[in-house]
Amino acid sequence: MRIHSDYMTVQTEQKREFMNITPNVKSALEKSGIRDGMILVSALHNNAAVFVNDEEPGLIQDVDEWLQKLAPHRDDYKHGTRFESNASPHLQNLLARHQVIVPISEGRLELGPWQHVIYAELDGQRPKRVLIRVMGE
Repeated sequence: MRIHSDYMTVQTEQKREFMNITPNVKSALEKSGIRDGMILVSALHNNAAVFVNDEEPGLIQDVDEWLQKLAPHRDDYKHGTRFESNASPHLQNLLARHQVIVPISEGRLELGPWQHVIYAELDGQRPKRVLIRVMGE
């Protein structure tokens, strides 16, 4: 089995932002030369997420509102009482997940017709890294 790793740095202009990173994932796959296997995409931060879904703007807004409804910003969280108060993005990361695995077949990502790899910045405006690891033959 061969392994190829790429890292991308994301720095959003907004505190919360959702980005389609499928082109970055495809680029890593192409550079790897791997034809069959899987690709892991992992946000290397506790207040960001990576998921696979439709990039339709209304759905992205629904996801953002859903995350904020389930884990809203509050001042009474225990996390962050000594430093910054960002418990809400940490909890939202647990809901949206920090990584995904996408199958690779014949040198292409096995995504459905409307599926994209989406990076969710939940507490942004500072540099964050995403690991893209391609594994296979």
